Order: sequence, then structure tokens, then C-alpha cells
Amino acid sequence: MKKDKIKPMLFSVIKNYSAKQLTTDVISGIIVAIIALPLSIALALASGVGPEEGLYTAIVAGFIISFLGGSRVQIAGPTAAFATIVAGIVATSGMEGLMMATIIAGILLILMGVLRLGSLIKFIPYTITTGFTAGIAVTILIGQIKDFLGLTYPKGTVTIETTEKVEAIIQNISTINVQALIVGLVCLAVLIIWPKFFEKIPASLIAVIVGIVMVKVLGMKVNTIGDLYTINGGLPKFHAPVFSWKLVRGSFSNGFTIAILAAIESLLSAVVADGMIGSHHRSNMELIAQGCGNIGSVLFGGIPATGAIARTAANIKNGGRTPIAGIVHSIVLCLVLVVLMPYAALIPMPTIAAILFQVAYNMCQWRPFTHLCKTAPKSDIIVLVTTFVLTVVFDLVVAIEVGMVLACLLFMKRMSEETSVRGWTYVDPDDADLEKQDPDSIDLKVIPKHVRVYEINGPMFFGDADALANITTKEFTKCLVIRMRSVPALDATAMRSLEMLYDDCKSKGVRLIFSHVNEQPMRTMEKDGFVEKVGRENFAAHIDEALEKAAEQKA
Repeated sequence: MKKDKIKPMLFSVIKNYSAKQLTTDVISGIIVAIIALPLSIALALASGVGPEEGLYTAIVAGFIISFLGGSRVQIAGPTAAFATIVAGIVATSGMEGLMMATIIAGILLILMGVLRLGSLIKFIPYTITTGFTAGIAVTILIGQIKDFLGLTYPKGTVTIETTEKVEAIIQNISTINVQALIVGLVCLAVLIIWPKFFEKIPASLIAVIVGIVMVKVLGMKVNTIGDLYTINGGLPKFHAPVFSWKLVRGSFSNGFTIAILAAIESLLSAVVADGMIGSHHRSNMELIAQGCGNIGSVLFGGIPATGAIARTAANIKNGGRTPIAGIVHSIVLCLVLVVLMPYAALIPMPTIAAILFQVAYNMCQWRPFTHLCKTAPKSDIIVLVTTFVLTVVFDLVVAIEVGMVLACLLFMKRMSEETSVRGWTYVDPDDADLEKQDPDSIDLKVIPKHVRVYEINGPMFFGDADALANITTKEFTKCLVIRMRSVPALDATAMRSLEMLYDDCKSKGVRLIFSHVNEQPMRTMEKDGFVEKVGRENFAAHIDEALEKAAEQKA
């Protein structure tokens, strides 16, 4: 297999770059920037920060990740996956806590790339990613109901947790603003219907224009971004982080979650992009770029970022084939920030809610979710539903931690159930019905009475170390043969069980012989000193050789 280089993809593709490809990349970058504009603002608001923070993220993180990334076409920026966790951090720890958590996440991502851990992301179970993605979609949807309906909450209402948001919606449903609902429904209809007839112009941009026209021209009394937020149209400014041991310690858990989520989302997006263009991304370099991009983002007033699948797909569909398209996308957004940002104040909040409703629907993965519930093993369904519920009821940190622990425990349980220790059945060779007793009797081995043979199937680890307790000997047993051809792996706990078996055999004067020990178990035995303890002559490559050695042992 070709080694995954730690080298930015831009440096590789630029060697054979042409004027034609430059033109295509520039056009694609402009189109993607138009798509990213309303999404970046909407996702920033859903994350509990101002609208300009979303653009800061798309500009700074988008540029760094495209410049240093390991994918040809990845477009990075704020994504819905981070919205709920960022909102929670901002609400409880403020921007300082978010900055520290994101810096920690960036450092972890860089370390993961440097240590070439990109391939380990595949060990995150599909049930967990599906569960928390669906959970995030539900939390985003619930979080936007207030603006979509134009509800008014009493001063001091706390709506940090999803359950608190649901409670506030129920208690204040009587304050619904019909005009806000009309704006939201019209914009949602535009988002659904427009792409069926016009694919080139982003539906979200049209929805924003329609929403502004409805509020300003028709004079509808609906909250806009300018009514709730102060708009800053200047360039991103450097923000020095505040360092303290207490802040670092309190932010590490959130930083770890951001890092894992950023790694999963970015590499998943890169894999999808590879399938669309027939390329291969450099996972470790992509992780390093994600780390640098996230650190750069928060240092210039942004929020966590990762690869955005929808924007990456749009880049590919419009001809983008090199990181230049992502860089152009960031530059165009920077120009928009300076020139057009004041006009963002006119965007109605129900329009933002409608855009996020569509984002939530697109990411909810209800089809894969229901398919898993119908077809997956019970243990996988437990992990899926648990992760989903914890994401909605608590937060993403708890969901991922509990989901991973539960998935590992259930996996170990399944593996332990697959491991068995069984003794060979002894039959009378003079029995006329021998063929009926065992259809494989042609392969029966001649074994002296003083020899017992046990065969172990499956991995030997701490989850089933007590399986060796099934091995027994008789008073006349002088030799015990352990056949391990179906044991792919052996851990320290199982190694200890083998040592106890050896000590028991030694005390009874029983010789212990191993047959067909595979590579990994043999390495573990050698490192432990077990091979020398038992005697290297008591290890046979084949069962026939082991039985010959056993036959030499006199009863």
C-alpha cells in the first residue's frame, strides 16, 4: 500500500497547473463562497455567537485548511456538527473557554497527523457517528423553533440545554408571531422548491433575498439579525488567548470532543470527495491542516471548523479540482465581509431558522438510522439509540464518551462469545458405527490414552480469560496438547491464564505442548518469557508434530 505522505496537496498539484484549471477553480471558488455566505452566518448564530464569527471561520480556517490540507477539493468552515457543542461552551465558559478548547483540539489534531493516526478514525463505529449526527440535527431543529415561530421569552429564561429549549417553547407558544411564521414558511418553501428548477444559483441566497424583501417591502414586523446583533464588517482581528491551568483543565474534555469530531467530519468529507473525483486524500496531512485551521480560526475571532461535505460537493460539481478553489472561496468571503456585511443586518431571523431547518434535515440521516434499527444486531442498535438520545438530552461530549465505552464493551462481549475451548472427542476405533459417529472420521488422529487435546478458537483476551478453566485433566493424563491455530491474538490477561495453566500442569506432572501458535500470540509468549519457561521444544508447528511429541511421553 502506498504510504500516506505528510505533504500539502497544493504543493503536489501546483506543478502541473494550467490556466484553464485556474479559471475553473476561480469560478468554483466564487460559487462556493456564495453558498457559504448565508450558511456561515446561520451556523454562527446557531452556535451562540455573532454572524461575523461565521465568516471569520470560513475565511481563516477555510484558507489555512485549503492551503495545507491533504485533499484536492476540501472546503472547510463552520458546520452544523459543531453548532450545539459550541453553543454549550459559549454559554457556560464564554469565548475564552471556546478559544482554549479549540486550541487544545487543534494541538491534538496536529499530533494525530504527525503520529500518522489518520487511519485510526475508521475505528469510530458507524453507529456512533450516525447516532450523534442525527442527535445534532434534532438539537439544531429544536434550537431554531423560537426564531421560526417568532416566540418571545421572558427576560432571564435559560435555554442552554435542549430540554430547557423544549420547555421554553411549550411555556411561551402563545407568543407566536404569525408574520414571522409566514416569512419562515415562504423561505422554507423556496429552499425546497428552488433547487428543483435552478441548480446553479444557491437556494439559500434566494431565500435570504426573499426574506429581506418580505420584511422591508411588505413592512412585516419580524426580528432581523440587526435587531439582535451588532454587525462588524471589519477584517478579522487577532485575539490573544488567556492561559491558565484551571482554564486548560476545564477545557480539555471539550477540546478532545472537538478534535475527534473535526477529524471524523473532515476525513469523512475527504473520503466522499475522493469517490466523486477518483482521487486519494492524505489523511494525516488533512488532520494537521485541520489543527492549524482551527487554531488560526479562534485566534482571529472564529469558531471551530472542519470539512463541509455539502460545500465540498458543490465545489466538485462546479469544476473545482485543486485547493486553489478553496483559497478563492476564502478570499471572496473576505471581500464580502468588508463590503457587504452591513447588509447582513437585514436578514430576518425566520429566514436563518428556515436555512438551518434544511441543514438539519440534510444531516439527520433518517434513512440510514431507520435502516440500522431494522437490520443491525441488537448491540449496534443499543449504541445507536443511546448515542442519539444522549446527544439530544445531554450533549455531544457525554454522547461520544458513553457511546464509545458502550460500543467497546458490547464488542468485547461479542468477541468473548466467539471464543471457545473444546476438547477433542475420543471414539472407539473398533466401533463399527464409527462413520456415523463422526462424518469426518477419516481425519481422526490416533491419540494415546495418557494424552488430552484441547482446541481454542477465537481471540484470547481479558473478556474470556476464564475460558481456560474448561481445560481439565484426568489422573492418568501425562500430556496436554493445546491447539491454537484459530487464535489470532493474545493479550496480557490471557497470557496470565496460560501461565496459571502451566503451573497447574507442572504441579500435576503433566507435560504441556502447544500446536500451531500464530505470529502475534507467539510474540506475546516470547516477550513474556513463557516460551522459555515451557520449553521451546514443547511448541510444534502442526498438530501431527505435537501428537508425536506427546506420544513420546510415557504413561
